[in-house]
Amino acid sequence: MAISTSWLHLPLILVIFQFSSRTTAIRKDIGFQVVRQCKTTVQGRYFLSDDNGYVCNALSVNSQSRCCPEVDEKFSCHGCNLLSRCCNSYEYCVSCCLNPALTNKEDALKVKIAKPASARTYASVFDYCAGRCRHSSASVVHENAYLSDFHHCFLLPSNSSAGIDSILQEARLNGINVVVGRQGESCDSVCKFRGQSCVPNKLAVLNQCEVMQKYMTCKGACLASVGTDQPAEVVHDAPKHLNPGSCLYTQAQSTLSCDGAHQHTRRLCPCA
Repeated sequence: MAISTSWLHLPLILVIFQFSSRTTAIRKDIGFQVVRQCKTTVQGRYFLSDDNGYVCNALSVNSQSRCCPEVDEKFSCHGCNLLSRCCNSYEYCVSCCLNPALTNKEDALKVKIAKPASARTYASVFDYCAGRCRHSSASVVHENAYLSDFHHCFLLPSNSSAGIDSILQEARLNGINVVVGRQGESCDSVCKFRGQSCVPNKLAVLNQCEVMQKYMTCKGACLASVGTDQPAEVVHDAPKHLNPGSCLYTQAQSTLSCDGAHQHTRRLCPCA
């Protein structure tokens, strides 16, 4: 009787099938962990801040993820003035700025990177903080010196965050002596008399009714006006049509000047 040879290959087929199934099962169990890459600052010589809100020594950064060890305080504001939102260290400025309680994400992402209307906005809160905390013209006096050690600031611009408290605006006057001048004096003269110089980029901070009212009486109200002598207060013995006792501010920021003066006003001056 003839025996079919197809049955003789059955054990070999079963072995191949079992080996193939086992191999497939092993491959399904294999997984590759995706390591998230942190964004970090690159400005500091010894320290850096990552986009998780941690600050660390550059040598302790994870070589694969580029993240700081999560051992120290998150969103640390070490060396920062929370009133002015200014810090004496760039890395801690970025870390503090990343705190959602201090920086509103929606407002931060509306801020333009540069002044031109065509400039793009920041892509993330980390990009905003890293860019904002760098030195700006607002932290410089006479174009070659810092107003104070706290010159890394992340306060949102007033035009992108409605209703910023006047106290925060005044905090931008760190290192500035606010002086009420004598009648008819320019701010250049007022500051020179004190052995200082007028700081032009701080006139805009003083050019607000809420701020002027802290240094002047403004009994005749606070009025919008036009002139290079503003912000100022009209002296009480001025002609009636000039609104004696009133404080004056200008809506044309480009006219703010340290050398402006008027015979019937007393100027409010930023000296340093």
